[in-house]
Amino acid sequence: MSRPPSAKIGAVIWDVGNVIVRWDPRTLYSKLFPDPAERDRFLSDVCTMAWHAPTDCGVSFEANCAALAARHPEQAEAIWAWKHRWWEMFSGPIAETEAAIDALAARGVRQYALSNMSHETVEGTFAMSPAFGRLQGRIVSGQAGVMKPDPAIFRLACARTGPERIAGIPIKSQKTSAARWSPCRKTTALAWSGSCIPVLSRS
Repeated sequence: MSRPPSAKIGAVIWDVGNVIVRWDPRTLYSKLFPDPAERDRFLSDVCTMAWHAPTDCGVSFEANCAALAARHPEQAEAIWAWKHRWWEMFSGPIAETEAAIDALAARGVRQYALSNMSHETVEGTFAMSPAFGRLQGRIVSGQAGVMKPDPAIFRLACARTGPERIAGIPIKSQKTSAARWSPCRKTTALAWSGSCIPVLSRS
């Protein structure tokens, strides 16, 4: 993680999945495939993250699952579980992040969420933790019509947060993150993982 400059951070942009709430398709599919190897093959060959991506940019779960089930009829039941049992992929909020959000809110730091997420799951996801109520706004790919890592969603996030310094938590790779945030502001302070929380607490 790069060290943020000494100036105070004016706003924080949080990712959501596995940052504020835990999300893992294996949590659901372990129930459907008791054999871990079979489960992992299904998730790497059938219900892949590349297949899921269009739902994060506006395609409905119904349409996406129907198209995949037509290609893999022998796996139709497991494919449709992605829609019908979606919420079983979650295992609750992450206490450390909730505490950090509360502490930052108490200091008056403005906070936002930036997430690749279906428009169909926004309200249910943001009801999972009271920490979401501390945020001043959210930028969701399924509502914005653009998703990470497209630079347009980072420009949108920067426009929403205003002119203050920001810290983004996390974007997957340091090299990619810096490139994506650079059009927004020269003084962006970036943190890359949950290890940034102690840094933010001192900012």
